[in-house]
Amino acid sequence: MNSSSPSPPDSINIWRTWALTVTYEAGEYTGQKFKAEKTGGGPVIPSPNLDTDLVMACDRLADVLIKASKNPIQMQMDIARYSKLISPKDTGHNEHREARLLERCPPGHEGKRLVDEPAIILDASSAIIAWYLPDALTDTTQKEIREATDLLAPSFKKSVRADGNW
Repeated sequence: MNSSSPSPPDSINIWRTWALTVTYEAGEYTGQKFKAEKTGGGPVIPSPNLDTDLVMACDRLADVLIKASKNPIQMQMDIARYSKLISPKDTGHNEHREARLLERCPPGHEGKRLVDEPAIILDASSAIIAWYLPDALTDTTQKEIREATDLLAPSFKKSVRADGNW
């Protein structure tokens, strides 16, 4: 019987599996917590695989998501129409092209608006264009996300072809 420790590739695979599992469970918990708080549902019990700091970070994210959902900012722009008019070649550097796009799809607001609290930006049909979530992730959470992403880098490299397609 070989009692040696796992080879480095096995260790990396264990860490990748762990990172994916924890990420999935944290996402599920946050989503359930968000839905429960939004709909007035009962308490959500986190997975025992999530440590206290991560549960607190998920709770913080759910709280910011709830605040954003209660602060919609309606735009008059039709994002579906706009997305049909643009192409990957639109870099924002062709002034004539940008002027034509702006004429065909005006932003639908007067002036600028400072957004300094969590909000969702909606288009004319109430489709969510963007979420603004300041302070949703702690510095520690951001650091852990970067570290987990680094663990997944080999998988990411295999999933994207050289031509940039998935």
